[in-house]
Amino acid sequence: MRPLVVETFESATAHTDLVLLHGWAMHGGIFATWIDRLTPHYRVHCVDLPGHGLNRDTDVPLSLAACADAISHVVPTSAVWCGWSLGGLIALHAAQTRCAMQRLVMLCASPCFVKAADWPYGVSPEIFTDFAHGLRTDWHATLDRFIALEAFGSDHAREELRTLRDQVLARGAPNPAVLARGLDLLKECDLRQTLSTLPMPSTWIAGRRDRLVDPRAMQSAAALCARAEVHVIEHAGHAPFLTHADAVTAALMAKVQ
Repeated sequence: MRPLVVETFESATAHTDLVLLHGWAMHGGIFATWIDRLTPHYRVHCVDLPGHGLNRDTDVPLSLAACADAISHVVPTSAVWCGWSLGGLIALHAAQTRCAMQRLVMLCASPCFVKAADWPYGVSPEIFTDFAHGLRTDWHATLDRFIALEAFGSDHAREELRTLRDQVLARGAPNPAVLARGLDLLKECDLRQTLSTLPMPSTWIAGRRDRLVDPRAMQSAAALCARAEVHVIEHAGHAPFLTHADAVTAALMAKVQ
């Protein structure tokens, strides 16, 4: 199995390694402007998920276990992992099972994206079912609808929407089958059960106006961890690193007590 491609952005002033994992249908290029703010503080390793961007043609399957294993082989062992949205699920699985990471950062990401009887802050499972149906009929329009949902609520929604739309196909069209698998992960995965045994500190960064990942879901998840802190970015939506990069950077750098 071919190793994943990883982009590394060196820092002249920092030696701490930071791994960035993007969200559904995107690629690491979405972090470009934020990386400029991160490199004074971190050596950044940006990994496109299997089936996306630079790793669009990899034979690594888009599953939590396969992704966590493949990524852990191409990034430094003792690193901070930051996963946005779907990338957060993969980072959390790696933290729980495979990787001796320094710290976990969940960026607008939840251990369980779907609402359940004991989890009131998830989204309706019908939303993911509807998106999955849309992928089979018109995947371009479905991507656009999802992007609009990501931007909705932010006080910079128009700017955020434009950036997401510009970036989504910048590294080529993702495989619709991979997109469908990513939706399945968002709909089916529930990683809450092992949060209490998470061996490293964790930081949970939410957007107050996020319509995909309710900040209350992230606060509830963090409360299950032994060492965790929550930072809620006011006026931000699902992609606060685009619109509130300084606030997100400060939250990422804050020490977990």
